[in-house]
Amino acid sequence: MSSPRTPYPTSGGRTGRTDLGRRLAAHREALGLSREELGLQCGADANYIAYLEEHAASPSIGTLVRVADALGVTVDDLTGASAERVPGRSAARRDTALVELDEVECRHLLGTHGVGRIAVFTSDGPAVLPVNYLVAGTGIAFRTSEEAVAARASGTEAAFEIDHIDEVTAGGWSVLAVGELAAVTDPDELQHLGATARSQPWAGGDRTHWMKLTPVRLTGRRVVHD
Repeated sequence: MSSPRTPYPTSGGRTGRTDLGRRLAAHREALGLSREELGLQCGADANYIAYLEEHAASPSIGTLVRVADALGVTVDDLTGASAERVPGRSAARRDTALVELDEVECRHLLGTHGVGRIAVFTSDGPAVLPVNYLVAGTGIAFRTSEEAVAARASGTEAAFEIDHIDEVTAGGWSVLAVGELAAVTDPDELQHLGATARSQPWAGGDRTHWMKLTPVRLTGRRVVHD
């Protein structure tokens, strides 16, 4: 995909004007990439990335493939074609193997997502809750309310999980972190987390109570094909 000869118009646009633009911007921001950085990775310039995010555009399939690859997602993820599809219904392949991921790759994959699941023990039994999260040093941090189930689990062992399913190849991966869940109370750390967070929790409401899981065990698995 060659860089455009002249800048694409961006004035008056609003980031994520279309579903494609919103998804592209969200994935880019979740990875901490500027438009310039994403453009360098997929062979475009910042003006074209801005145009895709802010205007109704119909990029070629080749463009979509390169942008999706740079963002670590599929074209269906980027266009929303998989948004309403029930995952995991693809037929299994015969050449499948399950391999373990090392800690370095697990930490890399944690940095590619923005939503995961926190699993805690409650008086009524185990509970698994989706949360918007960010990687904070060696820990995994997220916001909730002080009365929420996750907040009440402070000081206990918890688990955090993310995964990715590729329906086309009937493959995917998962990462699991296990450790103690605690409330963040240090003022400097709270300020840093507030400044680092790129969005508000999707669940809405008063969710300003930061929690952090510090892993003592970090494991992952990937389905691969020979």
